[in-house]
Amino acid sequence: MNKVVSNAEEAIAGIRDGMTLMLGGFGLCGLPENCIAALVKSGIKDLTCISNNAGVDDFGIGLMLKQRQVKKMIASYVGENAEFERQLLSGELDVELIPQGTLATRCMAAGYGMPAIFTPAGVGTEIAIGKEVRNFNGKDYLMEMAFDADYAIVKAWKGDTMGNLVYRSTARNFNPVMAMAGKITIAEVEELVEPGALDPDHIHTPGIYVHCIFQGRDYEKRIEKRTVR
Repeated sequence: MNKVVSNAEEAIAGIRDGMTLMLGGFGLCGLPENCIAALVKSGIKDLTCISNNAGVDDFGIGLMLKQRQVKKMIASYVGENAEFERQLLSGELDVELIPQGTLATRCMAAGYGMPAIFTPAGVGTEIAIGKEVRNFNGKDYLMEMAFDADYAIVKAWKGDTMGNLVYRSTARNFNPVMAMAGKITIAEVEELVEPGALDPDHIHTPGIYVHCIFQGRDYEKRIEKRTVR
């Protein structure tokens, strides 16, 4: 089954105001840059975005925040985005901060068809307010619901026309678990190949999870925080 679309604009054509989107990436690695640019251009608004982080002011989800397209941000790390901070403190943006492991596992649960998970992370903190706590073998665990996202938008290194994906290095982070979790999954790739060109043993996301795929362009290799000796 050929799942190829021509570009990001065609891939996001079904996204509407008010939807919930998962966006892959870790820091500035593995971001679906082409789809984010298309979302910014589209003017779609009132989005709930689930992502490990919110990008920076001029890159990643930061571009959507600047356009006031995001009404709620569900994330783990948001420390590098001044516009995010401004919108949070001014009350313009609803924010749900989640421990990173919990964020990943709630994505995974959605992909596995599980309604909820139990985790010790957050027990006894503000995160636990209003949530169910259960005791297993003498230890308290917090119940967290699986995510319910309309779309998952991911970026891979290579993919084939059937939607099988291979990630590279740090980009193999939230992309695989999010690719499993969306009702509809969009994948953009650096290199698009024919079926059979990918080693089956090296495929990280099977094409069964991917609904459409396209070859992106003009990717940037950003470094969020350069550290040298």
